[in-house]
Parts: sequence; structure tokens; C-alpha cells
Amino acid sequence: QVQLVESGGGLVQAGGSLRLSCAASGRTFSSYTMGWFRQAPGKERKFVAAIRWSGGTTFYADSVKGRFTISRDNAKNTVYLVMNSLKPEDTAVYYCAADPDSYSSYYRLGVAYDYWGQGTQVTVSS
Repeated sequence: QVQLVESGGGLVQAGGSLRLSCAASGRTFSSYTMGWFRQAPGKERKFVAAIRWSGGTTFYADSVKGRFTISRDNAKNTVYLVMNSLKPEDTAVYYCAADPDSYSSYYRLGVAYDYWGQGTQVTVSS
């Protein structure tokens, strides 16, 4: 119904930057709440950032606030995550997710999202 494909991951030195993209297909997602999550080996999947349909309201985990920026281009059915000042602890598989609820109050919880991408690996070296 909705397919999400992440791209942009890779290996980067600490202090560097990456931009992740999440391309949606199957239908438009202009009204969806969109989120980014990450999961490191042996750890639970954690919320990173989310954005409302308008693009004007964003949310961030404390661990990335001030360093990461989420944005969306509804005309392109694409969500972005710009990651600056990367740290080794940012190393994880990053997942894009979509929630049809435009105003979900559960944007920090993975179970609220109906659609998920396959993930893209981000590795930050010391």
C-alpha cells in the first residue's frame, strides 16, 4: 500500500554529516505523520525525529536535538533527515516510518506507525 525506501547511509567520521532520504511510493503521504527511528545492535529501537503533515511541527529525541533536522517535501513524497556533528553513539540502522494519523500523539512510539522502510546503516567512526 505504502512503500518506504531509505537511502543516504554510510560510513562517516565523528563530526561529519549525512543526509538520509526516505522515498515513499504506492500513494501520496501528504497527510501522514512521518518519523525516523534507529536501532543499534543489542538495543531497542528508539525514536529519533518526527514531522507533521504541514512540515511546520517537528519533534526530536533529546540525544539528537540541535544536531539533526527532519524535513519533508510532500510534492516529492520524500522525508529527509540531515545529521550534523555525528557521534559514534549515532551508529545504528535508521528506519523511516509513516503513520496515517496526521496528528498522532504517539509519534515517539514505533507501534504507532503502519509502514516501515528496510533501514539504512549509519556508521560513525571515532
